Amino acid sequence: MTSIEEVAQELRQFAADRDWEQFHTAKNLLIALVGEVGELAAELQWLTEEEILHSGARGAIADELADVALYLIRLSDVLKVDLGSAIRKKIMENGLRYPVEKSRGRSLKYDKLT
Repeated sequence: MTSIEEVAQELRQFAADRDWEQFHTAKNLLIALVGEVGELAAELQWLTEEEILHSGARGAIADELADVALYLIRLSDVLKVDLGSAIRKKIMENGLRYPVEKSRGRSLKYDKLT
């Protein structure tokens, strides 16, 4: 399994080899990330759940997911955010915010749980 930090290092080297650090500002990377999320949305836009899971579009969907992940990892690296730790922290917070006994099988926002 590849770690987020390993991918971040590869992306850092990829950018350095091409002298692209000058372009990899937080703003530019965020805008590129938003664009890639839009491309992912376009791949899924008119498909049913069945088509998403079993269609020939899966290769394109995987490519767009990879693009989103790469820009997110590069952005977190540029901003000096340990993305793996931030993800783990957020999962823990969400576990507290959405306790199983109150949220199982429900889609309500956490502040609407009773």
